Amino acid sequence: MMKVSVCVGSSCHLKGSQQVIDGVQNLIEQNGLSDKVECCGSFCMGLCKPAVSVSVNDKLFSVKPEELNDFFEKEIKANL
Repeated sequence: MMKVSVCVGSSCHLKGSQQVIDGVQNLIEQNGLSDKVECCGSFCMGLCKPAVSVSVNDKLFSVKPEELNDFFEKEIKANL
């Protein structure tokens, strides 16, 4: 099971963490990956300056809500 954690700390919240969480969950459902990918919230992961901190199996990324579809394809779907 792939684990995707999205920071919900104050800095990431202001940069759109709720949009990222909702988007990841929607993309998981749309792609029929509910049995392969788990999405959860997390507190500060330390990469909050550029955008929202997202961890995929403990690898850290900074994701803007508008980049989510590309990120999902490259870092989640392609690595299953």
